Amino acid sequence: MSDPDSEISKRSGRIAARRAAIAIVVLLVFTGFIFWLDPTDLYLWIKAVHVIAIIAWMAGMLYLPRLFVYHADAEKGSVQSETFKVMERRLLRVIMNPAMTIAWALGLWLAWTGGYFASPWFHAKLLAVIILSAVHGMFSKAVRQFAEDRNDKPPRYWRMINEVPTLLMIVIVILVIVKPFG
Repeated sequence: MSDPDSEISKRSGRIAARRAAIAIVVLLVFTGFIFWLDPTDLYLWIKAVHVIAIIAWMAGMLYLPRLFVYHADAEKGSVQSETFKVMERRLLRVIMNPAMTIAWALGLWLAWTGGYFASPWFHAKLLAVIILSAVHGMFSKAVRQFAEDRNDKPPRYWRMINEVPTLLMIVIVILVIVKPFG
């Protein structure tokens, strides 16, 4: 006989994953539609979708290491640990990976269209985004390690790492808004 709580959790997880997938498909279709129409006339719409993708990506980048803090405290194999594994995997695959991909694709298009590749502030911003993407990769590896019960880092480590995306976000926003290097 199966555990009713487990079945409810699986069903609600499937519903949440389906809703997230629908939202991503709608965003991708909308983005494709924008490009099909004529991207040069829809620059601000593309910029809006880019910012939406960045917000989703950053939400995940700020939340995932917080999950790691709690997961590192959970007993391996416990119900709590297994719940964190599901949460981390879904956050990464359903929100963070697609959001990062959309942010990169549209961001590069916006930079090309806006002629920013020659700007020093853009080079600094691009470097910060590359570092943020590397942190994303590190978080992806950590999700795999937690899933395999191979995390060897204490909660304190994840608390400190939790600040890295925040610092990078601050740098990136200042570079985009202020453009300190001309």
